[in-house]
Amino acid sequence: MSAVLTRYGYDPVCAADGVEAMEILDHKHIDLVILDVMMPRMDGYEFTNTLRRAGSTMPILMVTARETQDDKKRGFIIGADDYMVKPVDEEEMILRIAALLRRSQIAGERKLTVGKVTLFYDAFAAQTPDGLIELPQKEFLLLFKLLSYPNKIYTRRQLMDEIWDMDSESDERTVDVHVSRVRERFRNVKDFEIVTVRGLGYKAVVPK
Repeated sequence: MSAVLTRYGYDPVCAADGVEAMEILDHKHIDLVILDVMMPRMDGYEFTNTLRRAGSTMPILMVTARETQDDKKRGFIIGADDYMVKPVDEEEMILRIAALLRRSQIAGERKLTVGKVTLFYDAFAAQTPDGLIELPQKEFLLLFKLLSYPNKIYTRRQLMDEIWDMDSESDERTVDVHVSRVRERFRNVKDFEIVTVRGLGYKAVVPK
């Protein structure tokens, strides 16, 4: 992985386990963590939980040989941002890293601009040419997620897992209802469109 990251222009810093990684974080700035679950001394779950309890929002990509739904659920619940199962596809890993770093930058700025529309994360509101639109939390998070990654298709299940509590009793139909509401609120906005991808889910399309 280190060799692949170097080839794509990143500057990887390697650690043998979670304890050594914690020591590195004490004296070196790190933008993103790629983390194996199975490690000596401190495994990936404990490492992630320790970082999150300390208040760190650093993006974490968890890599593991475990692929059960319970393993993924545990990783996301304790704070992992993304999850890949071995053997890892190199190109997919690089794409996921780029997406996580972009999302981290957006989250740090707490706003997202698409054309003449600016979304303000802290206010759950969008400034448009016609004025300010305030949104309910779930509608805002849904729109923010889709616009953060234009043209990326998200399944209803993915959106449910990220925006609604994983233990929520809401079903995937809830996503359809919220998408319809967002479309209605922004029906006069031409800077983006929420498109239904038949049989898959939704994506945001931004005109060039």
